Amino acid sequence: MPRQYWLFKSEPDVFSWDDLVQAPDRTTLWDGVRNYQARNLLRDTMKVGDGVLFYHSRANPQEIAGVARIVRSGYPDPSQFDPKSKYHDPKATPENPRWFSVDVRAEQAFRHRPTLPELKARDDLDGLMLLRRGARLSVQPVSAEHWKRLVTLGRPQRLD
Repeated sequence: MPRQYWLFKSEPDVFSWDDLVQAPDRTTLWDGVRNYQARNLLRDTMKVGDGVLFYHSRANPQEIAGVARIVRSGYPDPSQFDPKSKYHDPKATPENPRWFSVDVRAEQAFRHRPTLPELKARDDLDGLMLLRRGARLSVQPVSAEHWKRLVTLGRPQRLD
C-alpha cells in the first residue's frame, strides 16, 4: 500500500507541536479521539510510515506547525479504560475496545507555519478537507498532491 498522508489537529494549550518535539524520542500516542469516523481511520487505515501534518486548531492563528510520521499503527486507546481520564469510556473493555490511538513522531519543523487564512487564499488547495465548510474531523486525510504543496509551503527543517 502506498504511503498515505494525514492532518492531525491539536489545540496548542492541550498538546502543541513543541510538546511533541520535547516528548521522549519526539514521540507520543495520539489519544482522546472520540469520533467514530476518525476512530475508523486510526484503527483501519493509518499505517507506520504515513506522513502527518501537525495542525494547531483553536489557536490564533490556526497553523500547520510541522511534519510528523506514524510510528505505530492503530491500537486500543488506553485512556478509554482509565476512570480518571477525561477520555474514559465505561462501555469500553479490553476485549471490546471502542477507541484507538496511533503513535506519532515529530520529524520536521516548519520554518514558515502556513496559517488557515493563508491556506484559504490559495487556489491550489481546492478539495483539502481542512478548508471544507463543516469538516471538523480531528484527523483527516490529505492527498499526495496537497501534501507536497503544504510541505513545500512550510519550508521544513529536520529536527535531528
